[in-house]
Parts: sequence; C-alpha cells; structure tokens
Amino acid sequence: MKKIHGLAGALTLLGMSVSSTLAAQTLVYCSEGSPDGFDPALYTSGTTFDASSRQIYNKLVEFERGTTTIGPSLAESWEISEDGLEYTFNLRKGVQFHSTDYFTPSRDMNADDIIYSFERQRLEDHPYYAVSGGTWEYFGGMSMPDLIASIEKIDDNTVKFVLNRPEAPMMANLGMDFASIMSAEYGDKMMEAGTPEMVNQQPIGTGPFKYVAYQKDAVIRYASHADYWAGEAAIKNLVFAITPDASVRYQRVLAGECHVMPYPNPADLEQMAAEESITLMEQEGLNVGYLAYNTQVPPFDNVNVRKALNMAINKQAILDAVFQGSGKIAKNPIPPTIWSYDETTVDDPYDPEAAKAMLEAEGITDLKMEIWAMPVQRPYNPNARRMAELMQEDFKQVGVEVEVVSHEWGEYLKLSKNLDRKGAVLLGWTGDNGDPDNFLAVLLGCDGVEKSNRAQWCHQPFNDVIQKAKTVSDPAERTALYKDAQRIFKEQAPWATIAHSVVYKPVRNEVKDFKIDPFGGHIFYGVSLEK
Repeated sequence: MKKIHGLAGALTLLGMSVSSTLAAQTLVYCSEGSPDGFDPALYTSGTTFDASSRQIYNKLVEFERGTTTIGPSLAESWEISEDGLEYTFNLRKGVQFHSTDYFTPSRDMNADDIIYSFERQRLEDHPYYAVSGGTWEYFGGMSMPDLIASIEKIDDNTVKFVLNRPEAPMMANLGMDFASIMSAEYGDKMMEAGTPEMVNQQPIGTGPFKYVAYQKDAVIRYASHADYWAGEAAIKNLVFAITPDASVRYQRVLAGECHVMPYPNPADLEQMAAEESITLMEQEGLNVGYLAYNTQVPPFDNVNVRKALNMAINKQAILDAVFQGSGKIAKNPIPPTIWSYDETTVDDPYDPEAAKAMLEAEGITDLKMEIWAMPVQRPYNPNARRMAELMQEDFKQVGVEVEVVSHEWGEYLKLSKNLDRKGAVLLGWTGDNGDPDNFLAVLLGCDGVEKSNRAQWCHQPFNDVIQKAKTVSDPAERTALYKDAQRIFKEQAPWATIAHSVVYKPVRNEVKDFKIDPFGGHIFYGVSLEK
C-alpha cells in the first residue's frame, strides 16, 4: 500500500489536490485532534463538537454566532407556559436533511426527528439508548432524565416538552451540542440494516455542511449543504487537517496550507502578532482549568487532604511556565466572565509548610498518587504534561510522590470517569451556554458522577443549592444561590482550580468574518475567503 505523508497526502487520499484546497471556496482548518465520533450527544469533547454538531447539525434554537444570545433555528418560534412547565416549539417548514451517497431522505425535518433526538437519550427502552456505548453524559449530567416528563408531537410542525419542574436555563440548554437534531428516518434505516452505529460514523444532519469522508488522525472532509434552509455556505469545501502539534499547525498557517488554527503555543504569540499574513484574534475565555481529585478514593475523600494538596500547588509558577501571560489564576469553579461569579472568594494560599503539616496531622506521610495529564492542548490548558510535572515537583516538596499518567484523548476521557482511579486528573471546561448551571451542575452535581463530574463528588448541601437555582427565574435570587454554591465548593475543595485562559486565534488575512465563539467552538458558516 502506498504510504501517505502529511496534509498533502491525506487530502490526495480523499480526492482533493493541494491546489484545490487553496481555492477561494475551500477553507482548511488545522484542528488539534481527531473526533471521538460524529454523534455529539455521545461525547463531551470540544474537538468532537467542532467536527460534528458545529458543522453538520442544527438545534431547535442556537446561539447567534459570536455571542451568548439564543435565537431561532429549527424552531422558528416557541411559547412557554406561565408555570414554566411546558415549552411548545413551532418548527421551521421545508428543512432538508443531507442527501449523500449513503442516505437519501424521503421527507423534510419534522417533529418525529425532534422526539427521536431526545428520546434516545432519555428512555432506557429506546432502540438507540445503548448504541455506540451511549452514556449520554451531558443529558444525564444536566438532570434531563428527571427534568423531562414527556415530549409530545402536536403535529408534524409542532412539538411540546413537558417538564416535571421549572428549569431556568432550559432554552440555553437546548442550544447546546447534545441537543443536535438527528434524522429519525436515517436512524430507523440503520437499525433495520443492523448497523445502528453508522449514525455515529456516517452522520446525517440539517446543518450547513455535510460529511464527505474521514481518515482518522489525518483529515475530515465536508461539502456545503446546497439546500441549507438559511442559504448555502460561502465555503463550498471545508477540510479539517488534523494536526496535534501546535508548532506544526502554525507552520501550516504560515505556509497557507491552513487558514485557521486553534490553541497556539503561548511562546509563539508575539511572532504571530507581528506576522503580516495573519490576524491574531483574542478574547477572554469562558473557561476554567482544574485538577479534580477522585473524592471516592481515600485519602482524597478527606477534605483536609484535598485542601492541603491545593496549598502545595504554586499556581503562579504554573501561570508563568505554562500560560506565559495568556491566563489568570482561578479561584472559583466558574470564570469571571460569567454572571454570578463571586469576587469575594479567598483562594487557597500557596503554603507548602502548612500543607505538609496538614497532611501529617491527617496521618498522611507516604502518599503516592497519580496526576493524569491530557495529551492534547485545550483552551484552558495549553500544556497539561508540563503542568503535571510542575505539580509533581510541588507535591514532592510536601512528601507526596506523583506519577504522571496520560492516555490517547478518547481513552483519557473514558478512563478518567472510573470511580477507582487513584489520584487526580487535569481537565477543564469551556462554557456551553453562558449559564453558571453549565459549570456547577454538569461538572460538580451528583447527576454527573461517573459522567462529567470527574471529581466523583456528590455533596448534598452543594447539590441542593444548585438544584434549587435551576427552578428560580429571578436572576438576583439565582445569583445569590450560585454564590452560596461557590462558597461550599471552596470549603470542600473537590478540585484545585488552576487557571482561566485568554483565547487566541491565528487566522489568515484572506479569511473574512470569522468570529471567536465564546463557547470555544469553531463555526465556519458565515465565513468566506477573499480570492
């Protein structure tokens, strides 16, 4: 078999010449990693969302590009009952699913597709509930199974969600990636063929770009959806050139092989800002990077041990070495760019001597632990391996021996959910919907244990507060509750909060109207290329 080398080889394999990728209507995005799959409800990774929900699918409602404002999408309009328990959506007519060489739809999008997209996540007896190892992390972590009483088809163009309780962030939640609308007809066809997993491998959506081909760890190819309900994209061909190394991504942008790249090395920012062919965009991130202790395993089930380890971490040294001026120290589990952030929180001090004394007082004298380090760059952590090594040295100063562990990104996300994992895991979060609930409930609520809550932390006083905040509509009352939640979090220390980053985006000058997504995504509908 002929060996394929680099971007040029990968594109040739998919039937695209390098010269064609530089044509005015083809945009190449140097992505940082391979997606876990193409069904966004199955996953939590932004890398996967970029490759799936943000290009291929639509939701009932969507955030206006570059903002945290919800607007119509597959639902043209909606009504909410006075008691907040019924949401009735009026669907857009004439919306067409993608037609590909592996599926041709026989009808337009309708209420059946909305019901299928949610019920497969909600009902354990649904044919698709266990397909592709579905854990439906977002759906479960956000308490959706308990929240939704029923989803009812009024007619082909009207669907009603009935809730068991009011849910203040409901509309924002429906704009998230897990709420992407799939084709019920395609799902039925794949189930009948005995290949239901193909829904995750060869996706069909209503979005601006349709899937063409994928070579793992090399390239994903998309084509514009000519019949897209909002108008065909200016970009006719979209290519994800999978390039894990940030230095290589930058060289490809400089060479014109890629138009946009994520997660630049902090050390390269000064050169990028001076480069005439590139615009270096920047925006304060809606994110947090953290070290989550496995609170199910001794001695990390002891709050004093967790507090002591927090005091052993030299956050400023991490900011200097890893972020190099592109971040700020985190003291809360939500970023300062989100409403209800508590400015009065006092962070754990860096005090190795006090940390060592606290560990000794708890009888901890020969602790050995793991710190898991991500193998990929994320907006909240540009170099997890380096961060873990710095923590390793910090913990050594207080008598704690650390082994730094890593796995391939998909395995990392999967294995880090294990209840018996020994030690702590480096992870982080970029907000999905601009609501504090998206951080506090998803990452730290009891419903997220063994799912998105990597601390495996279920603390009832905290959980009671965040659950109450979901049911309250008054912003001032919700703010007070979320400040209470931040106070409890700080007292209990399930994480060491590390940093909030500034998001930088190098974009070639020929790219027009690209916007930084506050939720960390990369959205190419609405973008064009200057010839």
